[in-house]
Amino acid sequence: MLTLSKIQHYFSATTVAVLVLCVFSVGAKAGNGTIPAPDAREVYTKNSPGWLRAVGKLQVPGQKIQAGQRQHHLEDCSATLVSSRTSARVDTIITAWHCLEYYKDLSKRITFTLITDSPEPFTSEVYRLADGGSMEADWAIMRLYQPVPVEHAYPLTVHPGRADKGTSIVMAGFSSDDNLGQYGQLLTYDPQCRITQQESSTSDSDCRALKGSSGGAVVQISESGEARLSGVISQGNGLGVSTFIPVAGFRSAISHHLR
Repeated sequence: MLTLSKIQHYFSATTVAVLVLCVFSVGAKAGNGTIPAPDAREVYTKNSPGWLRAVGKLQVPGQKIQAGQRQHHLEDCSATLVSSRTSARVDTIITAWHCLEYYKDLSKRITFTLITDSPEPFTSEVYRLADGGSMEADWAIMRLYQPVPVEHAYPLTVHPGRADKGTSIVMAGFSSDDNLGQYGQLLTYDPQCRITQQESSTSDSDCRALKGSSGGAVVQISESGEARLSGVISQGNGLGVSTFIPVAGFRSAISHHLR
């Protein structure tokens, strides 16, 4: 026979169990209601796809106003070496506009560093050629003062159209996380992710992009196996939602400056 005390004990225990279950269920889910996927990024090695050597590290000295004081600020980003099939010189890179937003002092030099086949990386100072001027057009084209030597040049060609939403993409850059990216020291890439939404000026994906990878490469592999630059990494939440700027939106500017 159920007494009042037994009924109270039963409901108390059941309520606690339900509450615990709810807490764990909510805690395990991301903002979109799904459990975040494991980090699928890989670190570049000599066994990685060769085209990744087109992705370099960009360092931009800037100035920010904080608490009414002008503060020096070093922006760590990524950029991609590009070339046309007829280019005689390999000296053009593409990055994100917001990487240059706080660059005010032209006496300070922006540098671009590439991984090479030799023990030492290749580094050159660079200057701005053109940019979109806002986060809605978060792209910039830059020129190297010193062209990349032929033996170290692995530039990407620019996608002739817009990336196919039904085909996977790769995102690569120098993420500043303390895990795989080692604070921006190592090149990491998400080897197989997908475009989730396409708009006129931006696209979203489920690639994992972290701070430092801004300006990095969004690549789609053609049926013939050619790696084509399809976009520029703009921003991401680090958990599998990232935004990029398709090259289709500024292809004419790229064509104008490639030589």
